[in-house]
Amino acid sequence: MGCRTCELACSFVHSRAGALGRPRIRIHAQGRGLEAGVIKDRYLQLTCLQCAEAACAKVCPTQALVRDETTRAIVLVAERCIGCGLCEAACPFGHMHFDRQIRLPLKCDLCGGSPACARFCPHHALEIRP
Repeated sequence: MGCRTCELACSFVHSRAGALGRPRIRIHAQGRGLEAGVIKDRYLQLTCLQCAEAACAKVCPTQALVRDETTRAIVLVAERCIGCGLCEAACPFGHMHFDRQIRLPLKCDLCGGSPACARFCPHHALEIRP
């Protein structure tokens, strides 16, 4: 639907010091398409795919990106990160983003196993699958 509630939920979950954080999910308009005889706007959500062989984690010189054994997400250990940005360059899908202000990568961490984007999607367009 393009309501972007998922982005807002993500921003809220990742807020710091009373300010909304940058969302780890992004919605991009993909133009219009014909669906069941009706012209509708189309949208694409982009977020980390939590790759089995994560290039971002492999290229990290300090092992700041690690797999969470519970959620299976690649998560950032911020204390280890040196802010080099190699993880952003290594992601073949362009789903890793780097915040130049705080000098840390921004990526989906699956909200500890209960992604806010999916929980708050009013249209149930997002879901988490094991």
